[in-house]
Amino acid sequence: MKYNKILNDYIKQLLEESTPEAPVWNREQFIHNNGANWNYVNGITMRALLNLYSNTGEETYLNFVDGFMDYFVDVDGSIKTYELSDYNIDHLCGGPVLLTLYEITGKEKYIKASKELRQQLNTHPRTKEGNFWHKKVYPNQVWLDGLYMGQPFYMEYEEKYNQAAGCADSFSQFINVGRLMKDTVTGLYYHGYDESRESFWCDKSTGLSKGFWLRALGWFVMALVDTMEVMPKTMEAEKEELMILYQDLIETLLRYQDTNSSMWYQVIDQGGREGNYLETSGSAIISYAILKSVRLSYLKPSYREIGERVFYGICDKYLSEENGKLQLGGICLVAGLGGNGTRRDGSYAYYISEPVVENDGKGVAPLLLAYSEILRG
Repeated sequence: MKYNKILNDYIKQLLEESTPEAPVWNREQFIHNNGANWNYVNGITMRALLNLYSNTGEETYLNFVDGFMDYFVDVDGSIKTYELSDYNIDHLCGGPVLLTLYEITGKEKYIKASKELRQQLNTHPRTKEGNFWHKKVYPNQVWLDGLYMGQPFYMEYEEKYNQAAGCADSFSQFINVGRLMKDTVTGLYYHGYDESRESFWCDKSTGLSKGFWLRALGWFVMALVDTMEVMPKTMEAEKEELMILYQDLIETLLRYQDTNSSMWYQVIDQGGREGNYLETSGSAIISYAILKSVRLSYLKPSYREIGERVFYGICDKYLSEENGKLQLGGICLVAGLGGNGTRRDGSYAYYISEPVVENDGKGVAPLLLAYSEILRG
């Protein structure tokens, strides 16, 4: 495999230079000088490393994840810096890691911590349609990002530890997004939806944001794949519904793919526009989703070549060596809607204005997820 050695060296470099207090992939933590905190960037990176462990049997990956999560999870299951009352759906991203670590290590503190995260959903605010708010500070809002942050954990926890009690609820939240946030002209999904229509960034008639951000679409695609994987066998009909929604979105995304690199643009439907760029994180997420979908028979075997082309396109364009250090570039640092001021308005100008960085976990982890699927074959 063309990039096997360089990627293994890159992973080794990331692990050797990282501690739970200062993970090198968490660029926001470094930029804002934040202390160690429970967050989704670490969550998805730990998920990627566990996938690599599962597919290679390399104990180094498991030991690193166990040590990293051990720092945050106390013996009673309490999680350092996590506050349930924040009602931040991002904080559930690490939930599947806790479940997997409990199954592998048998350490009770991990299942206790997963129960603490699950408690959040009992009182997490919802829209009238039944979807979890993205965060308490963003009332009445659903973002595509949040489907990945919360739903795979919700579905898996309910299926394994709560007699599947909330599985239908999780399923219905995807159906609501399909009904409310899909653009009937392009087939793409808008980044955000405000049920109240009060946010400055939303259309006052539909509640939808202005445009189509690649990584948000990626989060949604990955949420579908990872959630379908853990749905109970009693929900085969519901799984088929999600499969149709997923397959339709994949076909839509492929229409916007760059023919040379096989990647996608930051603002996916405006590839030729000045300032737009081929973006790593969203492209890697879609690569992972396609590769995993082939393995799980959600897509035909012929799609594996498509997923591989995306993966290699990213590596060809953005994986390099600089001053003796390996670098993964082309990663949008962060993008959202609302908050302080009016800059984050969901416009084209906004999405291309956010910093483009190297080695951020939001791009690194999806590339490693895709790599783990390639290794699995």
